[in-house]
Amino acid sequence: MAQKREGDSESAMYRDMGLKIRTLHVRDIRFPTSLRHDGTDAMHVDCNYSCAYVIIYTEGDVEGHGMTFTIGRGNEIVVAAVKSLAPLVVGQDASKIFDDFAGFWRKLVNDSQLRWVGPEKGVTHLATAAIINALWDLWANLHQKPLWKLLVDMEPEKLVSTIDFKYLSDVITKEEAIEMLKAMEHGKEAREEEMRRVGYPAYTTQVGWLGYSDEHVNNLCHEYLAQGFTAFKVKVGRDLQDDRRRCALVRNAIGWENKLMVDANQVWDIQEAIEWMKQLAEFKPLWIEEPTFPDDILGHAAISKALKPLGIGVATGEMCCNRVMFKQFLQSGAMQYCQIDSCRIAGVNEILSVYFMAKKLGVPVCPHAGGVGLCEMVQHLQIFDYISLSGTMENRMIEYVDQQHEHFEHPTKIVHARYIAPSMPGYSTVMKIESAEDHEYPNGKVWEELFAKGLFTDPRKQCVYVSPAK
Repeated sequence: MAQKREGDSESAMYRDMGLKIRTLHVRDIRFPTSLRHDGTDAMHVDCNYSCAYVIIYTEGDVEGHGMTFTIGRGNEIVVAAVKSLAPLVVGQDASKIFDDFAGFWRKLVNDSQLRWVGPEKGVTHLATAAIINALWDLWANLHQKPLWKLLVDMEPEKLVSTIDFKYLSDVITKEEAIEMLKAMEHGKEAREEEMRRVGYPAYTTQVGWLGYSDEHVNNLCHEYLAQGFTAFKVKVGRDLQDDRRRCALVRNAIGWENKLMVDANQVWDIQEAIEWMKQLAEFKPLWIEEPTFPDDILGHAAISKALKPLGIGVATGEMCCNRVMFKQFLQSGAMQYCQIDSCRIAGVNEILSVYFMAKKLGVPVCPHAGGVGLCEMVQHLQIFDYISLSGTMENRMIEYVDQQHEHFEHPTKIVHARYIAPSMPGYSTVMKIESAEDHEYPNGKVWEELFAKGLFTDPRKQCVYVSPAK
């Protein structure tokens, strides 16, 4: 790898390394998790964990792997959106992208025609995230560093240059962000060693899916307690009395010294959320996650105000559309726990802006994770935050769900309920070739077998649209 000299640009460093992007490949990857009721909550009853899996190939040896997460139907729409964005990427020199990453990010989200079907939200933003995540993986591979280490080692000015501050300057400026990073230089080496050796605290949602039997929930609670977990999340919102029973079940299993969180996945109206949570307050939940429609900032603020006397915070952000909505959630006191997602907004560049705003406004970040590749990716972001920005793990945890990790070349490493900092280069997003081939939808071996057994309907045999007769 070329050695960087003071004043070198990325493009000058790698001029002869063949970093022109020659192709962008995207695949529809799905796992039949609905067969085991994994991922079930009050809103989502039949999840098939899926991803639009992007590989960026350069003219040289380096590649970038990225993805965005969905739960089944509609994944093909994200794949189509990635293909629509591909002409903006193919033919570009990756090193020049990294010279002005914020500018390139802005081009992707601000195409004069594609932005009409956003802008900066929905399917196009999910597709953008997959591409941007692949580019960061490529960049980290280029430097032969895990992504968190790439971020930690960047000069503050360089890291901040990757962020588009448009629409955010009333809350955070480039200059403030640079000063935040510089103020945390002291102690970085010790914090980095701590992440490599001890790791970042995790909580588990694996015990709390609504489709699980009481016996299974109880067994899982004891299993994860034995692994060292001290924080557990339970899905609620379908039936109040059942929620009370299940919260009691989990509390009895984990004890009162451990943390309990609950998650309604957007099913309540505002007053309904307040009244429902008053009925669950006796179980001492740390937070209620996504109590109402994810775009309702003022509604979340009202719920936060009403639940504050009960000692219950509001956590949200898993389905927050973009950095501007995060800004308003943070400004208005509508969230006490900020939940970034590595794929919901458009990749690392935009997520970094949320971390800086959360730092300034004093809101702890507790990332959402658990879907295909989400744990693998988000650990890098939170580890960076601890080492270079927040310097604390107080009131902070990373969600952990023990699913699909075996399909990645470099899966998460959890020891005593902590994420151990990844050591391999990249964003931990490389799927095993066989896993990707077997689970590609609808032609992969796994899906062919499920169609043959009648467990799923083969979409290739469905007639859903008939052209008008000529």
